[in-house]
Amino acid sequence: MGKFEQDAKTLLEAVGGKENVTAVTHCATRMRFVLGDPQKADVTTIENIPAVKGTFTNAGQFQVIIGNDVPIFYNDFTAISGIEGVSKEAAKSAAKSNQNVIQRVMTMLAEIFTPIIPALVVGGLILGFRNVLEGVQMEWLGQKIIDGVKQVNEQGEPVYNTIVDVSQFWSGVNSFLWLPGEAIFHFLPVGITWSVTRKMGTTQILGIVLGICLVSPQLLNAYAVPSTSAAEIAEKWSWNFGFATIARIGYQAQVIPALLAGLSLAYLEKFWRKVTPEVISMIVVPFLSLVPALILAHTVLGPIGWTIGKGLSAVVFAGLTGSLKWLFGLVFGALYAPFVITGLHHMTNAIDTQLMADTATHTTGLWPMIALSNIAQGSAVFAYFFMKRHNEREAQVALPATISAYLGVTEPALFGVNVKYIYPFVAGMIGSAIAGLVCVMLNVQANAVGVGGLPAILSINSKYFGAFLLTMAIAIVVPFILTFVFAKTGLFMKKEEASKEVAPTAETSQQKAPTHIKSPLTGQAKDLSTATDPVFASGVMGHGILIEPSEGELVAPVDGVVSVLFPTKHAVGITATNGLEMLIHIGMDTVSLEGKGFEAHVQQGDQVKVGDPLISFDISVIKEAGLVVETPVIITNHTDFPVETIGDLPRQAERGQAILNA
Repeated sequence: MGKFEQDAKTLLEAVGGKENVTAVTHCATRMRFVLGDPQKADVTTIENIPAVKGTFTNAGQFQVIIGNDVPIFYNDFTAISGIEGVSKEAAKSAAKSNQNVIQRVMTMLAEIFTPIIPALVVGGLILGFRNVLEGVQMEWLGQKIIDGVKQVNEQGEPVYNTIVDVSQFWSGVNSFLWLPGEAIFHFLPVGITWSVTRKMGTTQILGIVLGICLVSPQLLNAYAVPSTSAAEIAEKWSWNFGFATIARIGYQAQVIPALLAGLSLAYLEKFWRKVTPEVISMIVVPFLSLVPALILAHTVLGPIGWTIGKGLSAVVFAGLTGSLKWLFGLVFGALYAPFVITGLHHMTNAIDTQLMADTATHTTGLWPMIALSNIAQGSAVFAYFFMKRHNEREAQVALPATISAYLGVTEPALFGVNVKYIYPFVAGMIGSAIAGLVCVMLNVQANAVGVGGLPAILSINSKYFGAFLLTMAIAIVVPFILTFVFAKTGLFMKKEEASKEVAPTAETSQQKAPTHIKSPLTGQAKDLSTATDPVFASGVMGHGILIEPSEGELVAPVDGVVSVLFPTKHAVGITATNGLEMLIHIGMDTVSLEGKGFEAHVQQGDQVKVGDPLISFDISVIKEAGLVVETPVIITNHTDFPVETIGDLPRQAERGQAILNA
């Protein structure tokens, strides 16, 4: 009898039986199911299976979190079910059958926008910092004087200096930061067309070239188009082919034209690759893909995309400024967190960017509400942490999730606590709705997008700082209080949660001798809650640390035995001599590389000492595949071995340096 045979039988019945499983695979930590009817999955029964640490659904896949033993569990499951496993990519393909058209579009948008979010965050921080330097008038800096005359506004009130008015150094910093800040948003189409080709599996450099051709300095800048007459465009900004002319207009900061252009390039390349002989494909395919896509972009797709984008932003702008704007703020504030769960929130990235491109002030009223939703869900999970602070297991999940949400990443809070227990989620939605209503009524505007949570105040237009602080207070206080109220009254609380109280396990921790864990990698050590994957970030899989490696050598962090070594060499499990269990997962979604760029120096079952080589990996191969290389180093049986980080984070870690106590 297999180790997990009984659990596997229970899981098979709980997912609806063999006939309901369209495809099944696994990664380093999870079973991934594509179910014929997802509604047949009995989540309560599944989460009560001893080997299961949790469940969630993403991109049409029902995922069951197992942990280090997932290969053994998977083997037992396929043995008792008679279902043959498939590759991860095949499972993703099969999962599309569970998605309607809207879900497929949202999934595609998510996969296109996710790689460029770091650039948007950086751009937002830079523009936010510049906003403070040049936009915040400070009385203590003195009143502004031009040509000997004290300046006043339209109401006759004195106008005070800003930091750049009185400091040449900060004026220079402000001017210098314009370069990266404006580059990120003005040249956003380049990032979008690159990301489209990356997602579609076509030639990425062609996507970059196409993007450059949409924002070239030889084109009339998109920001100047509204103020340029049709006659001037026809005379000075057109290509004249004798029988026809094409407007020579750029698409700086435009999202939908870049999306459409990138998709046309990708589909053209896929078509030509199918019909072109291999011997001439290197010459023919790039030419017949790029040139027609470029023509389509400047004649059909660009103007259509521009019209759609302006129409979409006009509708949202009307919602933000019309007579029913209070209702818009209330509804959007309430629904943004559910949008995150379904993936619909990725559409707001496009809308926000379009609003900034189209409005006269180049600001957006949508982003402040998004930031407030982050804060509200963070406050709800913080209240849950406060109530469960004596329950070590719950507290160690809730606190990192709180920090993450307050910094603008809500997935750990949503999947790790709020959605799981429902009542914190509802409390967060209500607080966000009220804050959104007030935010819209006060017409709060952001100069940039990308910086969420509490730091989002840096993105807010300086004259709305006071108003945004008020909405932040609402988003912090209301969900915090409501979470306590719902917990006390049982409102929106699962029955099993209302009757279940887990006692602290301090006694357990005293029974275990502490283990000093050494860093298995050289690189930047970060808090685990910042991980890209919400399952790792939420602490569901275990507690530990995240390392962004600068060198591709992984060594043993403890003395013990290699308990798990995945065939793709991207993850390894180690059981220490005192029973502590560790999982080290190199990069995110690196199972898709199928071992490319990885070389194992050990086998499953080998005894290892601290510092022994485990796996060599090529960082460039991982990054060229569009994957992140951040590596969770976690203790999976953390309830028996409470984890303590050594030193402050983030910081540089060297191989062999102490990073954790457990």
